[in-house]
Amino acid sequence: MHTRNFDLIAFDWDGTLFDSTRIIVRCIQAAVRDVGGTVPTDRAAGYVIGLGLMQALAHAAPDVPPEKYPELGMRYRHHYATHFNDLSLFEGVLPLLDGLKARGHLLAVATGKSRVGLDEALKSVELKGVFDASRTADETAGKPNPRMLHELMAQFDIPAERVLMVGDTTHDLQMALNAACPSVGVSYGAHEPSAFVALAPRHVAHSVQALHDWLLAHA
Repeated sequence: MHTRNFDLIAFDWDGTLFDSTRIIVRCIQAAVRDVGGTVPTDRAAGYVIGLGLMQALAHAAPDVPPEKYPELGMRYRHHYATHFNDLSLFEGVLPLLDGLKARGHLLAVATGKSRVGLDEALKSVELKGVFDASRTADETAGKPNPRMLHELMAQFDIPAERVLMVGDTTHDLQMALNAACPSVGVSYGAHEPSAFVALAPRHVAHSVQALHDWLLAHA
């Protein structure tokens, strides 16, 4: 019998579990180019990963007029779809999730993806039944608004201090802070870990294996 410090562990998807950061950056840049905007740098495009799609694209392309946002979103989805089969879970994610499930943790996804996008990703990597719940940006408030985590807490009747948020961006960690939940950052995703310090994560993991080791020891 293991003693759990956290009953529910919520994971961001892109850049935390799913190896997609580089492709998302390229798709954002291509979409902005398609509609005639100033193409964002890799860093600027990477910064918006984790936000809801239109919020992310508007931030990455401030010179694109709002009337072009529908086209911008359509072009992003087009480019992303062409690369979807190039995406995969980070190596070691499945053993990590299996180990946490075996210890009795509830597992959730809290992501800036759409519901359609997340469901497709979960189906494609054969993760049906691994996650007990999920929230996406188009069905609730986007990050860093804490509503995703508040809804997960309410669904399982778990207090904030028993919920751990794991993510690769400041948006993830700020959402956890706003929800009064502990957090863990990972440095192998979209944001530089130096930006995590002000958001006080319990730990910053530099690989999936390091995240696995920390969670099994401390979660």
